[in-house]
Amino acid sequence: QVQLVESGGGLVQPGGSLRLSCAASGSISSIYTMGWYWQAPEKQRELVATITSGGSTNYENSVKGRFTISRDNAKNTVYLQMNSLKPEDTAVYYCFLDQPRRTRTWGQGTQVTVSS
Repeated sequence: QVQLVESGGGLVQPGGSLRLSCAASGSISSIYTMGWYWQAPEKQRELVATITSGGSTNYENSVKGRFTISRDNAKNTVYLQMNSLKPEDTAVYYCFLDQPRRTRTWGQGTQVTVSS
């Protein structure tokens, strides 16, 4: 069984930065994709960024140039560095892990609020 533990959310002013972390533990293969979704109030959960075990990344258009996803394979941890934050980035951010032939694993979610 795999567990994901997220940290790093909080309240930040517009233009500020936050770094989210997501640590995976349990039975994890060497080939997997991790990433982040966000969900704003009364909206659907949407993909923000992904990173493969080989380091290939993909971003939602509105965060390109502001957010950077990275991973530490030795620690089974993925990070989301968020810069130049905007009020519209306010959401609950969910980490996920995809492994071959296994159901997606989700983190518990962490709140990010961008407000003055």
